[in-house]
Amino acid sequence: MAIAQFLLLLTISATAFPLHAQPGNTITPSKSIVDGQALISSNGAFEMGFFSPGNSKNRYLGIWYRNIPVQTVVWVANRDSPLNSSTGVLNLTSNGNLILLNDSGYVLWSTSTSNVTNPTVQLLDSGNLILTRGTSKSILWQSFDHPCDTLLPGMKLGWDSSTNFNRNLTSWRGASDPSPGDYTYKFDIHGVAEIFLWEKSARIYRSGPWNGQCFSDIPENTLFRSQFISTRDEDYFTYEVLDSSVISRVVLTKDGVIHHFNWDNTSNDWSDYWYVPKDPCDKYAYCGANGVCNASYSTSCQCLKGFDPKSTKHWNQRVYLGGCVRKTRLDFQSDTFSDLQNVKLPDTSNATADSDRSLDECREWCLKNFSCVAFAMSGESGCLTWTGDLVDIIVVNEGGDDLFFRLAASELDTKKGDSSKKQHAVAIVIPLLLGFLLFVFLGLFILKKKRKQGMLTDSCSKESRGKELELPLFDMSVIESATNNFYFNNKLGEGGFGPVYKGQLRDGQEIAVKRLSKDSVQGLDEFKNEVMLIARLQHRNLVRLLGCCIQREERMLIYEYMPNKSLDTLIFDKTKAALLSWQKRLDIILGIARGLLYLHQDSRLKIIHRDLKASNILLDKDMNPKISDFGTARIFRGDQNQENTRRVVGTYGYMSPEYAMDGIFSVKSDVFGFGVTILEILSGKKNRMVKQVEPHLNLLGYAWTLWKEDRCLELLDEAIECSCPVSKVMRCIQIGLLCVQEGSKDRPTMAEVVLMLSNEGVALPQPKKPGFCIERTSTEQHQSTVPEITHTLFEGR
Repeated sequence: MAIAQFLLLLTISATAFPLHAQPGNTITPSKSIVDGQALISSNGAFEMGFFSPGNSKNRYLGIWYRNIPVQTVVWVANRDSPLNSSTGVLNLTSNGNLILLNDSGYVLWSTSTSNVTNPTVQLLDSGNLILTRGTSKSILWQSFDHPCDTLLPGMKLGWDSSTNFNRNLTSWRGASDPSPGDYTYKFDIHGVAEIFLWEKSARIYRSGPWNGQCFSDIPENTLFRSQFISTRDEDYFTYEVLDSSVISRVVLTKDGVIHHFNWDNTSNDWSDYWYVPKDPCDKYAYCGANGVCNASYSTSCQCLKGFDPKSTKHWNQRVYLGGCVRKTRLDFQSDTFSDLQNVKLPDTSNATADSDRSLDECREWCLKNFSCVAFAMSGESGCLTWTGDLVDIIVVNEGGDDLFFRLAASELDTKKGDSSKKQHAVAIVIPLLLGFLLFVFLGLFILKKKRKQGMLTDSCSKESRGKELELPLFDMSVIESATNNFYFNNKLGEGGFGPVYKGQLRDGQEIAVKRLSKDSVQGLDEFKNEVMLIARLQHRNLVRLLGCCIQREERMLIYEYMPNKSLDTLIFDKTKAALLSWQKRLDIILGIARGLLYLHQDSRLKIIHRDLKASNILLDKDMNPKISDFGTARIFRGDQNQENTRRVVGTYGYMSPEYAMDGIFSVKSDVFGFGVTILEILSGKKNRMVKQVEPHLNLLGYAWTLWKEDRCLELLDEAIECSCPVSKVMRCIQIGLLCVQEGSKDRPTMAEVVLMLSNEGVALPQPKKPGFCIERTSTEQHQSTVPEITHTLFEGR
């Protein structure tokens, strides 16, 4: 009987709506959709129909972006009940139930609505599928209330207490399987509302509380407006796009990562705006109760003031889950508060909020309430107070709040009104100060006598000390254990600084250890410079410094490990170059540009790298580029445009003419090195090793000759598939030539370069002759002979 009903339904559908004809953006009871048909929103942005994800042969009913070449599904109806053939039918019954039937007439999915007069289903321009009643058009059901793994602008993420329904994101199980996976991103409204990421039944990340503008880990941006709405019936988060040209989505991936993607018309792919979790500190309760996580610490975790590790043994093994316990019990009579600044506030599940209390009133209330262990002021939430343990505290670089936590008075260094303790402190401080001065003089003497083996008592320069930069420090025993005592097979390579070793910490994290050669005076200067600079820098396209080791006579830098090594090991190796498609090379170029823009303009410091080249670009597991090696970098003042030096450092072939010849360097010097790197990435050839019909030309000269003769496509690496878009290749080569122009004033800034790479609508000027574009005989030496200037030139490392 069921089969007969289905065949009748299929016949009616085919008669009322011929196969492959499109029903517009609505369905009524007289229409149905079969495989091959689709609903299309009125603005053409979204499409709903049947699809097969990845390499799956199953069919699903879903909604995706219509005008994006990469099929991106944002909603799936039958996640748990796939069709095993292309015979599915979507039908709206006369009483208002939208149902999906298989070839046996079995209902695989439905909206479970009924008793609806004159029902209509419509796909809106926002990507929302709605079911409405009659002329009132009141919404009885909508797909936005049943999200899958994607949050679109205008969707709600959170609770509807009137129906006890929680709208949350659930990951796909795999690229070819949209059934619910192990990860869920959802609100927890116990205490103060936050969004948590769960892996099955375990919390693995949280957003932090709402501060009135955004959640702690969701950055503000002029392109978007975030909102947290709390009413009697609902608590939810939503966001809107303020620029209608921006296509945006938030996705929970199958690997348990929250990404905010924007569509990039230049690369024809999705680009990350932000994502979490990023580092170990983002892992929920990574440091346990009353622990504080800071990526700048050598051990990541420290205890709050007045607390000690619950298990020192575990703590030394970098296992922090046990957290910290109080050293001195509270007496609730003379207790006071200590503060911790710029933090992501602790888990608010055991917190309460009172927006009417001021800071002083919040402090007073917490002090009188014996169950209150901490308080903070946070945006619209106002006064937040905690009971019990403080969990998941993270020090952040910017946008954090101040946390005031309860301490026994004896745990403070001084106590107001206690003159005897002040005197005691003076009696201690004066001898220490004298001893310190003596130690400084002694240290200066030793440094003068032992320049090569100098005991580096402070690995930061005076600039970083002035900012009270806390260096991450590793014990020598930890590094020796991680690298198997610097075993030869763990050696990744060697440069002017010294050897680099691969290692693995006890918690499983892979690291790269740069070990300063003991007889390298230049390396010692590089070491101090690199620690001072990179410890203050954080960007997804800069290599991340995990810490350093200053022990015995060793000086080492510990970085995140880059499994795909440096860029030069791929682009100059004909067997490996095929791993880098045209699109991946373009992504790498844009990533390097964004990292360099951060150094020049967006970081707290204005930094000139001075040695940008392919071997100093590292690639992570996803081939994302990260600029490394800041040993020769220099800081500029905010109003400083260029500097002159008599000690030129860098690598010949990447140095700009004004730097190599006259010692003048600026942001435009880095732009020149970036331009050389672009041309090397596109051609797969080194600047000094072009072997064409004119071997006397370097890569810049060869590219310039091809450009003038309108043959620049010949520059492209043979390993790149020939299907790459010609216009984009030409544009990229032109940008590279603009960056290597002989005159520094003619070269674009990195802000202009990023704009050129990201927006094809930006017109490009015609490039002028590159620097060092001269004919040379093959016997000429590749070195500068400028008189009276000492050049320190490093070959590619």
